[in-house]
Amino acid sequence: MGRLGGFARVRPPGVESTTPPAPAAVDPGEADLLAKAQGGNLFAFEEIVKRYQKRVYGTAMRILRRHDLADDVVQDAFLRAYQALGRFDRHRPFGPWICRIAANLAVNHVRSPESREEALPESLADTAAPDEGPLRGVLEAEGREVLDRAMARLSPEQRAVFVLRVREELSYQEIAEALEISPGTVMSRLSRARERLRVALTPYLGLALRRAGGGGPA
Repeated sequence: MGRLGGFARVRPPGVESTTPPAPAAVDPGEADLLAKAQGGNLFAFEEIVKRYQKRVYGTAMRILRRHDLADDVVQDAFLRAYQALGRFDRHRPFGPWICRIAANLAVNHVRSPESREEALPESLADTAAPDEGPLRGVLEAEGREVLDRAMARLSPEQRAVFVLRVREELSYQEIAEALEISPGTVMSRLSRARERLRVALTPYLGLALRRAGGGGPA
């Protein structure tokens, strides 16, 4: 499974959108596939897997930070979803539900005694486009490295909330339901995650602005 793009839509830590996300509409085609899958049609469920495989992988990868473990979580998440499919309300969006399963599995793995968080040899984000200037490419590569290290320092619980809020753009209530915690806990963990990222990224952002403006290193 190929690796996904990075946190392209990340707002500066601490900056919150004041516009609540619109409620997710259920795709009639998806509802039809779910109905067929609930009736035992494996081909319909395979189509659902194709639709959500990358999204679920992205959620797991950004929490686990290891490709092999993320792949395991994706397989386990879809297996559990299939086993529980008969209880799923197909009139609700499937995405938040499967991401809930994947996020819980990922967090549980990271918290297990056997877990070993290892630095990845490649960034979680996309590489710079080839037509960009060399300085911009260097700054973006460095920025991804700094963000990657800062994300690694978050607790699994903070990382899960941050990923679901920033990458998946779920509401506080949706995250609370996905991770089976209260909205207050979601806000608390997200606030701590943003503060830790802000502290980690602020020195780099100042240096990057000076370098981009031609001021050179501090």
